[in-house]
Amino acid sequence: QVQLVESGGGLVQAGGSLRLSCAASGSNFRINVFGWYRQAPGKQRELVASISSGGNTNYTDSVKGRFAISTDNADNTVYLQMNSLKPEDTAVYYCNAEYRAFPTWGYMRYSWGQGTQVTVSS
Repeated sequence: QVQLVESGGGLVQAGGSLRLSCAASGSNFRINVFGWYRQAPGKQRELVASISSGGNTNYTDSVKGRFAISTDNADNTVYLQMNSLKPEDTAVYYCNAEYRAFPTWGYMRYSWGQGTQVTVSS
């Protein structure tokens, strides 16, 4: 089982920046896709950005041009650089990993981080 630990959330004024980090740990695993999700109060969890092991990225329309997802494959860490933050970006941000692990390499598995709060004040 892969464990995910997030960090980097906090309180920032509108127009500011934050960088989220998520470190994956475990043994004999290979990440296929990392994703960042968010959930605002009273709303469903939504995918914000994802990045595949091949480096392909995907963003929800509302963050395109403002957020950037990247990975450090050597450390199995994924980052979310968030610029030009808006109050509507306020949410709990969750890291997600789609991965394969020994001995069942043929099966895709999923893990979630505990979430980190991002609050953007107007």
